[in-house]
Amino acid sequence: MQRLRVEFTTEPFDLDEAPAHAVVAREVIQGAPLDAVDVGPFGNTAEGGADAVLDAVGALLRRTLEAGATRVSLQVNVIGEADK
Repeated sequence: MQRLRVEFTTEPFDLDEAPAHAVVAREVIQGAPLDAVDVGPFGNTAEGGADAVLDAVGALLRRTLEAGATRVSLQVNVIGEADK
């Protein structure tokens, strides 16, 4: 099974207070069975097995759009094979 890294941002940005969609994105990613999670104000990354990353991306898209995101930018990279 492959190991993947997802990098993503949600918009619109608000530098004064985290918008609802950004809070939801953080909750989805931190609650998923992923590792190497790094959540920040201008970009977020997480790594894990392919199934876990793809499930998290699906939930991320659905929930952030429902929470008011007008744009979700993401990139998924294969970073190797998962440990067996």
